[in-house]
Amino acid sequence: MNAKLKKTFLTACLASSTMLAMATNTNDNPLMHPSTLPFGAPDFNKIKYEHYLPALQAGIAQQRAAVKRIVENKAKPTFANTILAYEESGNLLDRVSSIFFCLTSSDKTKEIAETQKAIMPELTALENELSFNQKLWERVKYVYDHEYKKLKGEDKRLLEETYKSFVRSGANLAADKKKRMETINNRISELQQDWGNLLPEATNSSVVWVNSKEELAGLSDADIAQCKKDAESRGSKTPYCIVIVNTTQQPILASLDNRELRRRVYEASVHRADGTRSFNTFPIVSEMAKLRAMKGELMGYKDYASYSLDKTMAKNTNNVYAFLKNLIASYKPIADAETAEIEKYAQKSMGVDFKLQPYDRFYYSAKMKKEKYNLSEDDVKPYFNVDSVLVNGVFYAAHRVYGLNFKPRTDIPTYHPDMKVFEVSDKNGKTIALFYVDYFRRPTKRGGAWMSSFAKQSTYRHQLPLIYNVCNMAKAPEGQPSLASWDEVCTMFHEFGHALHGILSNCKYNTLSGTAVPRDFVEMPSQFNESFAPISEIFDHYAKHATTGQAMPADLKEKMLSSINYQAAYALGENLAATCLDMAWHVLPSKDVPLASEANAFEAKALKEIGLLDSQVPPRYSTSYFNHVWGGGYAAGYYSYLWTEVLAVNIANFFEKNGALKPATGQAMRDKILSKGYTVDLMKAFSDLTGLKAPDASALLKARGM
Repeated sequence: MNAKLKKTFLTACLASSTMLAMATNTNDNPLMHPSTLPFGAPDFNKIKYEHYLPALQAGIAQQRAAVKRIVENKAKPTFANTILAYEESGNLLDRVSSIFFCLTSSDKTKEIAETQKAIMPELTALENELSFNQKLWERVKYVYDHEYKKLKGEDKRLLEETYKSFVRSGANLAADKKKRMETINNRISELQQDWGNLLPEATNSSVVWVNSKEELAGLSDADIAQCKKDAESRGSKTPYCIVIVNTTQQPILASLDNRELRRRVYEASVHRADGTRSFNTFPIVSEMAKLRAMKGELMGYKDYASYSLDKTMAKNTNNVYAFLKNLIASYKPIADAETAEIEKYAQKSMGVDFKLQPYDRFYYSAKMKKEKYNLSEDDVKPYFNVDSVLVNGVFYAAHRVYGLNFKPRTDIPTYHPDMKVFEVSDKNGKTIALFYVDYFRRPTKRGGAWMSSFAKQSTYRHQLPLIYNVCNMAKAPEGQPSLASWDEVCTMFHEFGHALHGILSNCKYNTLSGTAVPRDFVEMPSQFNESFAPISEIFDHYAKHATTGQAMPADLKEKMLSSINYQAAYALGENLAATCLDMAWHVLPSKDVPLASEANAFEAKALKEIGLLDSQVPPRYSTSYFNHVWGGGYAAGYYSYLWTEVLAVNIANFFEKNGALKPATGQAMRDKILSKGYTVDLMKAFSDLTGLKAPDASALLKARGM
């Protein structure tokens, strides 16, 4: 994909053409001009649904005109008149699409969906025009051939990345192959729109309706209240309902006493989109996998994975599989022992003939954990008030480590009342960013958690970063504090690690700044930032009772922290299984991609062949709802979560050795990695920080308590 449109296409989408009929006077459209609010923040008080389509179309037209001026320039191609001009050719489109595609994921109303369908063909057409503009490519290549060796620093890096993005998009292909690539790109874009519409609908339709409070035995009063609230927001078909989240296993299964209800919840999750019920994403999966394979083959690679991995730290499929197989060999016996232990525990109360099912695992594992540690989720959850975790945990850690300060900005408008805004200042008092948080789930928000930006940092554009985090936590009833689980606490730290990568960026060019790094590095800052959550000084600062304000008692804290790695093999196994599914689909040549009707069997075969077909440890995401791969940018890249976890653990060990909360340690991380974006060689930056010549994979299992 062409780098200029990479951000625009990170989120796939769907809608109808109703918005095409809407006309808006450009002078009255707040998106057509830079915002007059502080930091150029989007003015959501003025932006209306009908403003997006004309502003996006104007951005497309503006970029076309800018590129036309570049290619018609009769002067010899130079870095300034070609590469810099191209870098700045899409400013309006960058600004508008960054705002619009936030809403397609975070607040996807019918109107936003309609705009998506209208604009996506036009954006895809623009991408193809840029990628296959022969005159533009000739100018870029001329500059690369004649100026690359003369340039230095970020100028050299920008030229290199611009050149490579054209090559990877097919600029060197023969004319007939370019036409074929354009057709493939168009169809993939359409399929991603279909996926982006179908999967949320399937997930929302897979709620489990519950007739009585008695069926919810085992849940806390707060969880039961949430089930009632979720039912009301979905039409009150029954008094209560259980909402399905994006992963295979549902956290609520750890608490439900009713085994039949557990089964219903689990099966609703697993079968949400596999064709056994109302929704089937396999036709999309099969066609998209085949088209991706064709794309890799057109580019001269044996499969899509080889094409995709060529731009990463891992480099090729052999390195990825060697990494995965080493982990699988260490993981498997531990996982089998865990399963046997849980089943044996369940048989003590259920009888020796009891056979553990996947929907039982979380339930009996939680009971066994409570018995072992005298601890349950309900014991600790009152100490994780979402507001306290954010301000006294996430922000406090960033203050201690990087010297950052956060001030609420209630005057900055947002797209939803749940969203909050903070001004971020450095230790010298200088404002460096705005940070937005949107933490609570709603029907218009897709599942999961993520970070992105309304604007990326760029000194060339004089633009401070406008960064946001989005999560899907349950919002408490009015007047009550919203509480997080420990997993959700870690998610808040995780996503803020991504945010820091954007906030602390200090790069010249938009294309290279912040998180604009390969997939198998981008997750490192986020996973590393999780390491601050359990550090005593940080933990004690935020883990305070939501009602009394008292710190978590020392014995409860000790039990909770010591239980973090309890049954650690499961979490690793579900990740490995999902990763191997991703790879299995993308190492296929186009002729071998299974049909939609064969997809389920292919998934089982792929997991069996690599030793991960285990009903007790299903993939974190099964093929039919694997949004990272079919709707996001992680095709042949989901391995990066484990790959970057190794990097993160190595860096956490460096911090522990040198003082995890010492400003000097944080400054080193900031100077060598977080501020650099993609302006440096990432492996060298990692080595410069840690002193390691290569990542130490053995540290991963140790960190997971295995």
